[in-house]
Amino acid sequence: MSEPRITIMKIGGSVITDKSTELAPQTQAIDRLAVETQKAGARDLIIVHGGGSFGHPAAQRNAIREGLKKPDQIFGFAETHHFMTMLNGLVMDSFIMHSVPAVSITPSSCVLTESGRIRSFEDTPLKMLLNMGFLPVLYGDTVLDTKLGFTVLSGDQLVSTLATKLNAKRIIVGVDVDGLCDSDPKIEKTAKRFPHLTLSELKQLQRKVGKSTACDVTGGMFGKIAELIPALEKGVSVTILNATKPGLVYMALKGENVEGTLIEKE
Repeated sequence: MSEPRITIMKIGGSVITDKSTELAPQTQAIDRLAVETQKAGARDLIIVHGGGSFGHPAAQRNAIREGLKKPDQIFGFAETHHFMTMLNGLVMDSFIMHSVPAVSITPSSCVLTESGRIRSFEDTPLKMLLNMGFLPVLYGDTVLDTKLGFTVLSGDQLVSTLATKLNAKRIIVGVDVDGLCDSDPKIEKTAKRFPHLTLSELKQLQRKVGKSTACDVTGGMFGKIAELIPALEKGVSVTILNATKPGLVYMALKGENVEGTLIEKE
Protein backbone atom coordinates (compact mmCIF):
# COMPACT_ATOMS: atom_id res chain seq x y z
CA MET A 1 0.00 0.00 0.00
CA SER A 2 1.32 3.42 -0.99
CA GLU A 3 1.22 6.68 0.97
CA PRO A 4 -0.18 7.81 3.30
CA ARG A 5 1.24 5.36 5.81
CA ILE A 6 -1.23 4.10 8.33
CA THR A 7 -1.39 3.72 12.09
CA ILE A 8 -2.63 0.49 13.64
CA MET A 9 -4.00 0.70 17.17
CA LYS A 10 -4.46 -2.42 19.28
CA ILE A 11 -6.77 -2.09 22.28
CA GLY A 12 -6.27 -4.93 24.72
CA GLY A 13 -9.14 -6.96 26.09
CA SER A 14 -8.03 -5.96 29.58
CA VAL A 15 -8.95 -2.34 28.75
CA ILE A 16 -12.45 -2.91 27.37
CA THR A 17 -13.54 -5.87 29.54
CA ASP A 18 -13.30 -6.99 33.15
CA LYS A 19 -11.17 -10.11 32.70
CA SER A 20 -12.11 -11.45 36.14
CA THR A 21 -15.77 -11.96 35.12
CA GLU A 22 -16.94 -13.67 31.95
CA LEU A 23 -18.79 -11.49 29.41
CA ALA A 24 -18.21 -8.29 31.39
CA PRO A 25 -17.68 -5.21 29.20
CA GLN A 26 -16.11 -1.99 30.48
CA THR A 27 -18.64 0.20 28.69
CA GLN A 28 -17.33 3.49 30.07
CA ALA A 29 -13.82 2.68 28.82
CA ILE A 30 -15.16 1.69 25.39
CA ASP A 31 -17.10 4.95 25.19
CA ARG A 32 -14.13 7.06 26.26
CA LEU A 33 -11.86 5.44 23.66
CA ALA A 34 -14.43 6.19 20.96
CA VAL A 35 -14.57 9.84 22.08
CA GLU A 36 -10.76 10.13 22.09
CA THR A 37 -10.53 8.58 18.63
CA GLN A 38 -13.18 10.95 17.29
CA LYS A 39 -11.56 14.03 18.87
CA ALA A 40 -8.17 13.08 17.45
CA GLY A 41 -9.69 13.14 13.97
CA ALA A 42 -7.58 10.15 13.15
CA ARG A 43 -7.41 9.13 9.49
CA ASP A 44 -5.51 6.25 7.92
CA LEU A 45 -6.18 4.26 11.08
CA ILE A 46 -7.01 0.60 11.70
CA ILE A 47 -8.19 -0.57 15.12
CA VAL A 48 -7.82 -4.13 16.40
CA HIS A 49 -9.26 -5.09 19.77
CA GLY A 50 -8.72 -8.08 22.00
CA GLY A 51 -11.22 -10.51 23.45
CA GLY A 52 -10.76 -10.20 27.19
CA SER A 53 -13.55 -11.83 29.17
CA PHE A 54 -15.63 -12.39 26.02
CA GLY A 55 -13.27 -14.48 23.89
CA HIS A 56 -10.67 -16.03 26.16
CA PRO A 57 -12.71 -18.04 28.70
CA ALA A 58 -14.83 -19.74 26.03
CA ALA A 59 -11.80 -20.42 23.83
CA GLN A 60 -9.90 -21.91 26.75
CA ARG A 61 -12.87 -23.94 28.00
CA ASN A 62 -13.28 -25.53 24.57
CA ALA A 63 -9.53 -25.83 23.74
CA ILE A 64 -10.11 -23.98 20.47
CA ARG A 65 -6.46 -22.97 20.05
CA GLU A 66 -5.33 -26.63 19.89
CA GLY A 67 -7.64 -27.32 16.93
CA LEU A 68 -10.56 -29.64 16.18
CA LYS A 69 -10.16 -32.91 18.08
CA LYS A 70 -13.66 -33.62 19.45
CA PRO A 71 -17.13 -33.04 17.97
CA ASP A 72 -18.30 -30.94 20.92
CA GLN A 73 -15.65 -28.33 20.05
CA ILE A 74 -17.73 -27.39 17.01
CA PHE A 75 -20.23 -25.60 19.21
CA GLY A 76 -17.36 -24.15 21.26
CA PHE A 77 -15.89 -22.56 18.12
CA ALA A 78 -19.27 -21.05 17.22
CA GLU A 79 -19.85 -19.86 20.81
CA THR A 80 -16.42 -18.20 21.06
CA HIS A 81 -16.85 -16.47 17.72
CA HIS A 82 -20.31 -15.26 18.72
CA PHE A 83 -19.03 -13.83 22.01
CA MET A 84 -16.38 -11.91 20.07
CA THR A 85 -19.01 -10.48 17.72
CA MET A 86 -20.96 -9.38 20.82
CA LEU A 87 -17.96 -7.46 22.17
CA ASN A 88 -17.19 -6.05 18.75
CA GLY A 89 -20.80 -4.92 18.51
CA LEU A 90 -20.44 -2.92 21.73
CA VAL A 91 -17.26 -1.30 20.37
CA MET A 92 -18.97 -0.50 17.07
CA ASP A 93 -22.06 0.91 18.85
CA SER A 94 -19.85 3.43 20.61
CA PHE A 95 -17.86 4.44 17.53
CA ILE A 96 -21.01 5.00 15.48
CA MET A 97 -22.71 6.88 18.34
CA HIS A 98 -19.73 9.27 18.35
CA SER A 99 -19.79 9.77 14.57
CA VAL A 100 -16.66 7.72 13.79
CA PRO A 101 -17.02 6.06 10.34
CA ALA A 102 -15.96 2.67 11.67
CA VAL A 103 -16.68 -0.55 9.76
CA SER A 104 -16.25 -3.98 11.34
CA ILE A 105 -14.25 -6.65 9.50
CA THR A 106 -14.70 -10.20 10.78
CA PRO A 107 -11.31 -12.01 10.70
CA SER A 108 -12.90 -15.49 10.44
CA SER A 109 -14.34 -14.49 7.07
CA CYS A 110 -11.09 -13.27 5.49
CA VAL A 111 -8.19 -15.01 7.27
CA LEU A 112 -6.96 -18.62 7.05
CA THR A 113 -4.18 -19.89 9.29
CA GLU A 114 -1.83 -22.85 9.01
CA SER A 115 -0.78 -24.37 12.35
CA GLY A 116 -1.85 -21.17 14.07
CA ARG A 117 0.00 -18.75 11.80
CA ILE A 118 -1.70 -16.55 9.20
CA ARG A 119 -1.47 -18.24 5.80
CA SER A 120 -3.78 -16.06 3.71
CA PHE A 121 -5.55 -12.75 4.31
CA GLU A 122 -8.01 -11.32 1.80
CA ASP A 123 -7.36 -7.66 2.50
CA THR A 124 -8.77 -5.99 -0.64
CA PRO A 125 -11.99 -4.79 1.07
CA LEU A 126 -9.92 -3.43 3.99
CA LYS A 127 -7.68 -1.46 1.62
CA MET A 128 -10.71 -0.08 -0.22
CA LEU A 129 -12.29 1.02 3.05
CA LEU A 130 -9.08 2.79 4.08
CA ASN A 131 -8.79 4.54 0.73
CA MET A 132 -12.35 5.87 1.04
CA GLY A 133 -11.76 7.22 4.54
CA PHE A 134 -13.39 4.54 6.68
CA LEU A 135 -11.91 3.23 9.93
CA PRO A 136 -11.68 -0.60 9.74
CA VAL A 137 -12.12 -2.41 13.07
CA LEU A 138 -10.91 -6.00 13.48
CA TYR A 139 -10.50 -8.24 16.51
CA GLY A 140 -9.08 -11.47 17.82
CA ASP A 141 -11.26 -14.28 16.52
CA THR A 142 -11.72 -17.98 16.00
CA VAL A 143 -10.56 -18.83 12.47
CA LEU A 144 -10.32 -21.84 10.18
CA ASP A 145 -6.91 -23.52 10.00
CA THR A 146 -5.65 -25.68 7.13
CA LYS A 147 -3.82 -28.09 9.46
CA LEU A 148 -5.75 -27.87 12.76
CA GLY A 149 -9.28 -27.41 11.41
CA PHE A 150 -9.63 -24.23 13.43
CA THR A 151 -7.75 -22.21 16.03
CA VAL A 152 -7.63 -18.86 17.84
CA LEU A 153 -6.15 -15.89 15.97
CA SER A 154 -4.85 -13.30 18.42
CA GLY A 155 -5.34 -9.63 17.76
CA ASP A 156 -1.59 -9.25 18.25
CA GLN A 157 -0.71 -11.53 15.32
CA LEU A 158 -3.31 -9.68 13.28
CA VAL A 159 -1.73 -6.31 14.15
CA SER A 160 1.77 -7.46 13.20
CA THR A 161 0.56 -8.95 9.90
CA LEU A 162 -1.40 -5.84 8.98
CA ALA A 163 1.53 -3.58 9.84
CA THR A 164 3.85 -5.62 7.65
CA LYS A 165 1.45 -6.07 4.70
CA LEU A 166 0.32 -2.44 4.66
CA ASN A 167 3.70 -0.81 5.41
CA ALA A 168 2.35 0.89 8.51
CA LYS A 169 4.11 3.85 10.06
CA ARG A 170 3.47 2.87 13.66
CA ILE A 171 1.60 0.61 16.05
CA ILE A 172 -0.07 1.88 19.22
CA VAL A 173 -0.76 -0.80 21.83
CA GLY A 174 -3.23 0.14 24.57
CA VAL A 175 -2.98 -2.07 27.66
CA ASP A 176 -3.89 -1.73 31.35
CA VAL A 177 -0.37 -1.02 32.62
CA ASP A 178 1.98 1.92 32.01
CA GLY A 179 4.18 0.18 29.45
CA LEU A 180 6.63 -2.69 29.24
CA CYS A 181 8.28 -3.36 32.60
CA ASP A 182 11.06 -5.59 33.90
CA SER A 183 8.48 -7.51 35.96
CA ASP A 184 4.69 -7.67 36.26
CA PRO A 185 3.67 -4.25 37.70
CA LYS A 186 0.40 -5.76 38.92
CA ILE A 187 2.38 -8.02 41.25
CA GLU A 188 5.70 -6.27 41.83
CA LYS A 189 5.41 -2.76 43.27
CA THR A 190 9.04 -2.09 42.31
CA ALA A 191 8.53 -2.98 38.64
CA LYS A 192 10.58 -0.68 36.42
CA ARG A 193 9.10 0.68 33.18
CA PHE A 194 11.28 0.84 30.09
CA PRO A 195 10.64 4.26 28.45
CA HIS A 196 12.53 3.31 25.28
CA LEU A 197 13.85 0.08 23.80
CA THR A 198 15.56 -0.87 20.58
CA LEU A 199 14.66 -4.10 18.81
CA SER A 200 17.88 -5.77 19.94
CA GLU A 201 17.24 -4.73 23.56
CA LEU A 202 13.70 -6.09 23.31
CA LYS A 203 14.96 -9.45 22.07
CA GLN A 204 17.35 -9.63 25.03
CA LEU A 205 14.47 -8.94 27.41
CA GLN A 206 12.05 -11.41 25.84
CA ARG A 207 12.85 -14.32 28.10
CA LYS A 208 12.52 -12.12 31.20
CA VAL A 209 9.01 -10.82 30.49
CA GLY A 210 6.54 -12.65 32.72
CA LYS A 211 3.25 -14.00 31.48
CA SER A 212 -0.06 -12.57 32.57
CA THR A 213 -1.63 -14.31 35.56
CA ALA A 214 -5.15 -13.81 34.17
CA CYS A 215 -6.82 -16.23 31.76
CA ASP A 216 -5.35 -15.40 28.36
CA VAL A 217 -5.22 -18.07 25.65
CA THR A 218 -3.12 -15.91 23.34
CA GLY A 219 0.01 -15.64 25.46
CA GLY A 220 -0.14 -12.71 27.88
CA MET A 221 2.29 -9.79 27.61
CA PHE A 222 5.14 -12.02 26.43
CA GLY A 223 3.10 -13.23 23.49
CA LYS A 224 1.98 -9.71 22.61
CA ILE A 225 5.53 -8.39 22.44
CA ALA A 226 6.88 -11.41 20.56
CA GLU A 227 4.17 -11.05 17.91
CA LEU A 228 5.26 -7.47 17.16
CA ILE A 229 8.88 -8.35 16.38
CA PRO A 230 8.30 -8.97 12.62
CA ALA A 231 6.74 -5.51 12.31
CA LEU A 232 9.59 -3.93 14.28
CA GLU A 233 12.07 -5.62 11.96
CA LYS A 234 10.34 -3.83 9.06
CA GLY A 235 10.90 -0.48 10.77
CA VAL A 236 7.43 -0.02 12.28
CA SER A 237 7.64 1.76 15.65
CA VAL A 238 5.58 0.49 18.58
CA THR A 239 4.20 2.59 21.43
CA ILE A 240 2.82 0.71 24.44
CA LEU A 241 0.65 2.85 26.70
CA ASN A 242 -1.94 2.60 29.45
CA ALA A 243 -5.27 2.98 27.63
CA THR A 244 -7.18 2.98 30.93
CA LYS A 245 -5.77 6.47 31.60
CA PRO A 246 -7.94 9.18 30.02
CA GLY A 247 -6.29 11.20 27.27
CA LEU A 248 -3.33 8.97 26.44
CA VAL A 249 -4.92 7.37 23.36
CA TYR A 250 -5.93 10.82 22.11
CA MET A 251 -2.39 12.12 22.59
CA ALA A 252 -0.84 9.11 20.87
CA LEU A 253 -3.17 9.39 17.89
CA LYS A 254 -2.24 13.08 17.60
CA GLY A 255 1.43 12.08 17.48
CA GLU A 256 2.31 13.53 20.86
CA ASN A 257 4.77 11.93 23.27
CA VAL A 258 3.05 9.87 25.93
CA GLU A 259 4.12 8.02 29.05
CA GLY A 260 4.70 4.43 28.10
CA THR A 261 7.27 2.39 26.19
CA LEU A 262 8.50 3.34 22.73
CA ILE A 263 10.14 0.48 20.80
CA GLU A 264 12.03 1.19 17.59
CA LYS A 265 14.19 -0.87 15.26
CA GLU A 266 17.35 1.04 16.21
